[in-house]
Amino acid sequence: MPAVLRSGVKLFTSLSLTVTLILLSIILVLAATLDQVNLGLLAVQEKYFRTFFVFAHPFGSEVSVPIFPGGYLLGGLLLVNLVAVHLARFRFAWKNAGIVLTHAGLVFLLVGELLTGLWQRDSQMQIREGGTSRYSEDFNLNELAFIDITDAINDYTVSVPETLVADGGTIQDGNLPFQVRVVRYLPNATLQGRGHVFDSTLSAATAGAGTSITVTPAHVTQKPDERNTPAAFVEVIGTDGPLGVWLVSPSLETPQQFTYRDRVWQLALRAKRYHNPYGITLLKVTHEVYPGSGIPKNFASRIRVRSDDGQDDREVVVFMNNPLRYRGLTYYQYQMNKAEGLTVFQIVRNPSWALPYVACLMMGVGLAVQFCIRLFGFVQLRRRSAPIAAPVS
Repeated sequence: MPAVLRSGVKLFTSLSLTVTLILLSIILVLAATLDQVNLGLLAVQEKYFRTFFVFAHPFGSEVSVPIFPGGYLLGGLLLVNLVAVHLARFRFAWKNAGIVLTHAGLVFLLVGELLTGLWQRDSQMQIREGGTSRYSEDFNLNELAFIDITDAINDYTVSVPETLVADGGTIQDGNLPFQVRVVRYLPNATLQGRGHVFDSTLSAATAGAGTSITVTPAHVTQKPDERNTPAAFVEVIGTDGPLGVWLVSPSLETPQQFTYRDRVWQLALRAKRYHNPYGITLLKVTHEVYPGSGIPKNFASRIRVRSDDGQDDREVVVFMNNPLRYRGLTYYQYQMNKAEGLTVFQIVRNPSWALPYVACLMMGVGLAVQFCIRLFGFVQLRRRSAPIAAPVS
């Protein structure tokens, strides 16, 4: 075996590496827990755990410098260390079956967390009594949507991810008959009427609602109880020249409208939508509290699920700790407004949701099996070593 390969095997199978990685993981968890007060849960997950390195901006500069290994790097090295030790040192025998099963469960746990970070998607759906919804909206992502509403029955929507808008420049989508140029993008902004101080450099809109609105940049926040409200100025350019510059922002609740080549279009910067091949109708909301108090007793939503292919048409009651699992999505009762007949579902898509349960079960069974094996061996040893009583004459 070459010396370099031998050194690599020695490094990745060493106990020192295991201890070092565990200590670094403890420090990472501690730092993330303390920083959660400033950033919030989601931002902490992205900064500390779902990354290879933790970055910082020294002395308030805009340069990102890696200062500590992130969750993906530490978890990946722990996984490599665990597998390498088994391949290099362990020889399977029934007396070690519990250890092997326990370590296999740990591998499943690490892989499950990786897949959860990559695949999990959270969104929400708002429905009023008697209404039907066919889409959910992302908690954290936005999109620039262009909707052709010329047809009174069916709309045609083309969405552009917010990341492309943030990059600026010209956006050319083959599904759009025109070009879109991003004049300016603000990751967080405050919109006010023209009655306030007006800065023409920040209000470049020449069409739509933006002509009477002042836009003020705001600091990007990471606090859990605050949200960033992005804004952008986008110019629509047809074959005969520019059609105008529009201000778009989630703060503008109503889409803006323009006409191009006898087609009526709407545009809006809104929460990213995930469309479903089925509709959910809210039949009734139930909001009960304990008598003499405002403490919630029961939140429940009776809904009807009807798929486009006609295979499903049923009623379901969703309430606290009793979600609806349907087509890979889990619908939780999230919020409710009885006065307005409004319910809000939190929708989670996590294809790897079962892996942590399987991993914990494997580790629990593995520890139990190893304990039983050791106990049985100890009992057998005691029996063999017990003194034999001399016969009575």
